[in-house]
Amino acid sequence: MHNRLKKQNPTLAPGMDDQEELDQSATPEEIENGEYTSVITLSYDEVDPSR
Repeated sequence: MHNRLKKQNPTLAPGMDDQEELDQSATPEEIENGEYTSVITLSYDEVDPSR
């Protein structure tokens, strides 16, 4: 029972080009069937840090 309560982190299959796969849009059929996931990309700007 304890194992079921552990939080599982999402994983991607080895060998996938993560960025290419995540940038693909869902097809109209996938959207209609609810077979899609919203993806949000955050990036940290280190070039011009605020002072």
